[in-house]
Amino acid sequence: MSRRIDIELTSQVADGSWTWRAAGARQPKGVLDAALVPTGQAVGAVMRAEVEIGLEGIEVLSLGPAKPVRSPDQVEGRIEIKGTPKRAPDVAVILAPGGGKRRRRDEGDDGEENLNRPPRSGPGGRAGSGRPGAGRERAPREGGGDRGPREGAGAGRGAGPGGAGPRRPSTRRPGDEGRPSRGERPTVPTSTVHRNALMATLRPEQIPVAEQLLRGGLPAVRQAIEAQNQAARVAGKPGASNDALLAMAEELLPGVKLADWKDRASVAQTQGKEYRLRELRAVVAASRTVILDDDGRAMAKALQESLAERTTALRDEWLARITNALNDGRVLQAVEASIRPPEPGARCPADLAVRLAASAGEAMTAELTPEDWLKLLDAVVASPVRRTVKPTGIPNDEVAQQAARHASGSVPALAKLLGLRIPPPPPRRTTERRVSATGG
Repeated sequence: MSRRIDIELTSQVADGSWTWRAAGARQPKGVLDAALVPTGQAVGAVMRAEVEIGLEGIEVLSLGPAKPVRSPDQVEGRIEIKGTPKRAPDVAVILAPGGGKRRRRDEGDDGEENLNRPPRSGPGGRAGSGRPGAGRERAPREGGGDRGPREGAGAGRGAGPGGAGPRRPSTRRPGDEGRPSRGERPTVPTSTVHRNALMATLRPEQIPVAEQLLRGGLPAVRQAIEAQNQAARVAGKPGASNDALLAMAEELLPGVKLADWKDRASVAQTQGKEYRLRELRAVVAASRTVILDDDGRAMAKALQESLAERTTALRDEWLARITNALNDGRVLQAVEASIRPPEPGARCPADLAVRLAASAGEAMTAELTPEDWLKLLDAVVASPVRRTVKPTGIPNDEVAQQAARHASGSVPALAKLLGLRIPPPPPRRTTERRVSATGG
């Protein structure tokens, strides 16, 4: 099948034939017979060629003059519009469509309302958008938890952000009181009383070193010395003595760390039970990394007692939830409660663990509906008593039977019910935990 392309004559061979290539490109290219080239053509001429493409290459069948390129003024039927042209914008802005899960954030990095940010305007904005609830400030929910939708902004669109549907139920663990939702940076109260008292006792040349120690310890002092010496070298001045400044920093470091810890400890004492449990653990742990004076030892002892009291209360509440659920016959709720201890080191007492395992095994009968049996199986697999649970039976359902086979490594009694060998237990799941700096 033939087609037409524009070709350019590139050279003439001694036998009279011509070499060619596609106009304005390197490929395709080839050789054509001199008899096909009209008289008077020279190297560089562009012609319209009818070619046939085969397995052996491209064969030129005929040549003709190239189609002339007409300017816009030569186009027939062109209508000329006279008038003052309007200047187009220098920048074209194309807004990408927003997703359904996209949320607006009018908060700063510290989780507090950014009062210095001016209200937005325009379609989808705050001020002047013309829709109900536009420009109104959001009121934070009680407890500092998940933020609710703005007033009047989600009418008729569901309870979720952006109208995406109802909000997921809260799965907060015991001891998470005052903890912000995921994605928000917690706001921890601070105090500078003890640091200011320390600064008042220092000599003027010690104050800048102490400030650097408060910012980042000895590494911050070394960085400040290097930056100061580099600026002095640029200005042609002698730099400061590194050894003298580092010796001063090492001398001030114990007092600075103690003052910083006392400020954190005083906030923990003032807040009481309102202080986040995680922060309280960090303050108590940091007390072992500083050299305490008499006042500091008294504060550390009081905080340690407060931490023990709060953790004991949370543990008792956790065990009470499990016990009450078992007493009421709510086995699934009891097993689910055992999965979420108030702290990683909390364990069920032996008698309660035996009772929980026995109740879960008796509840997993063959007469139970497959849906309820699978829910109970998922909770048992994640519970701390999974190895001792002995299910009474398995529903006559293919999905339940298959789930029991997969879970037989975690619940060995399922393998006996299925007539299988007990497989080895699955590898222990390890979750990466963020290690927060304890300070000091």
